[in-house]
Amino acid sequence: MIHFHIVTLFPESIESYLQSSILGRAREKKLIKISYYDPKKYAVGKHKRVDQRPYGGGPGMILEPTAVLKAAERAVRKKKGMTKIFFATDGEVFSEEMAKKLSRKKELLLVCGRYEGVDARVQKILKAKKVSVGPYVLTGGELPAATLVDAVARFVPGVLGKIESLERSRVSSPEVYTRPDTLLWKGKKYKVPEVLKSGHHAKIDAWKQEKRS
Repeated sequence: MIHFHIVTLFPESIESYLQSSILGRAREKKLIKISYYDPKKYAVGKHKRVDQRPYGGGPGMILEPTAVLKAAERAVRKKKGMTKIFFATDGEVFSEEMAKKLSRKKELLLVCGRYEGVDARVQKILKAKKVSVGPYVLTGGELPAATLVDAVARFVPGVLGKIESLERSRVSSPEVYTRPDTLLWKGKKYKVPEVLKSGHHAKIDAWKQEKRS
């Protein structure tokens, strides 16, 4: 089993996704476990705020470090060898190879930012690995966290029904088809490519490779 510990201000924003379908069944079977840690519960100061203005100026607000660190500490305590992920635009780009490596871990800490980000000292203190899910900016780290959980969980034995689902070279294609063989839509017929119905695996693999290139 792999245990994902997610530090986030808005666990409800991703819980509905992480409890459905394949991931939901994996959780029921105790193949994966997901726990949330809300920095708002650890807010300090008179007004219990988790966001503050950035030093040096700039737009928006920054998540202050103490509450985030206390939330992370709640997850990290008494657990050895936990791998820590800090979502950041300048991090290593998340890939299938990284997902496969992370799937061999037992404990993963995922720190989700919000607003204009998290105080940089959090990543440094936790010695967390910076990870980016792409060359764009999102309003928070919850979607990257859900993406990572989904991709990593696929490599946990028992999560997927068929081992072939992991064989990217066999199943990955930008074009996929199912029944009916001929789709009649608004007076026009749309047919499944004949090669996919041929049963000739070498030709089918060649067709998929051509579509990927």
